[in-house]
Amino acid sequence: MRKLSILFTALVILLVTASSSKQVTIFMIGDSTMADKDIRNGNTERGWGMVLQGCFDESILVDNHALNGRSSKSFINEGHWQKVLDKIKPGDYVFIQFGHNDEKPKPDRHTTPGTTFDANLAKFVAETRAKGGNPILFNAVVRRNFYRENDNSVYDESLRETTYTEEKINSDTLIDTHGAYVSAPRNVAHKMNVPFVDANKITHDIEQGMGIVGSRKLHMWYKPGENSVIPNGRHDNTHYNIYGAHVVANALADAIAEQVSILKKHRRHYDFVVSKRGKGNFLSLQSAVDAAPSNKKTTILILDGKWENPVIEKGKKIEFVKYSGSGISTTVNSELRRSL
Repeated sequence: MRKLSILFTALVILLVTASSSKQVTIFMIGDSTMADKDIRNGNTERGWGMVLQGCFDESILVDNHALNGRSSKSFINEGHWQKVLDKIKPGDYVFIQFGHNDEKPKPDRHTTPGTTFDANLAKFVAETRAKGGNPILFNAVVRRNFYRENDNSVYDESLRETTYTEEKINSDTLIDTHGAYVSAPRNVAHKMNVPFVDANKITHDIEQGMGIVGSRKLHMWYKPGENSVIPNGRHDNTHYNIYGAHVVANALADAIAEQVSILKKHRRHYDFVVSKRGKGNFLSLQSAVDAAPSNKKTTILILDGKWENPVIEKGKKIEFVKYSGSGISTTVNSELRRSL
């Protein structure tokens, strides 16, 4: 008990979130800015949809079908949409976000705002509704671009092959790269009476607020030596790193909650999210505990995985919330309860 009193001098509360028998699914369809990533070999790239689960309680299940390099056209033509459509149940939600790859000239991806792009978005909406689902339209997240002569025809997927180069800057404010692809989802949402989230403006304001240098922290932007997995560095203004994905996911989850009252009831805010699958901002419980500040209470969601007793520095105030099937060892759970 003496050991426990030293280890848990901090205020530690363990909350168990019960699973819901009436779980609602959020299906996500979109491109690489939303997609799940392979975290093997220490990859730190994340789509905002990959970490969205940590923004809701267990009554909501996030099923992310977004894929790197897809446009609204290729997502349909390759059969990905049909797989999602077959899974939709009455009351489920479908988050729809395309644009980055619809802009590209490649024939298997390109669509045109006002015609083919709008038609594809309308198809997603109509077919979701036919299954009893609830569609929500998003426009594309902003590219971090402070250069007026930027070549928008460059494929975003090729950015993973680049090495670090000095940034070209000739503007203090972000320069739009999406054009009419930003307004098309808004127009379709208005015509079809669908909730619309202006992800472009939300992410524009985040990036602009952080400034030219600060906004690099959101992206796969590393100078040589800053990331051991990318020793030569990378210059990627499109794709998010772990930190950036969490910033964007939480901002968009707040916007969604304002649009949809049912989802607002299930919106949650956690300081840290732990997931062995890379769906949080920490891969281990101990690393999350170590990062918790001593001067304020920290709430840590244990999204998945089984964990041993973390060593908690004296004075830290930590509240643990766990999803069903995850958590800390049974022995530690009982010890924690006795220490309260």
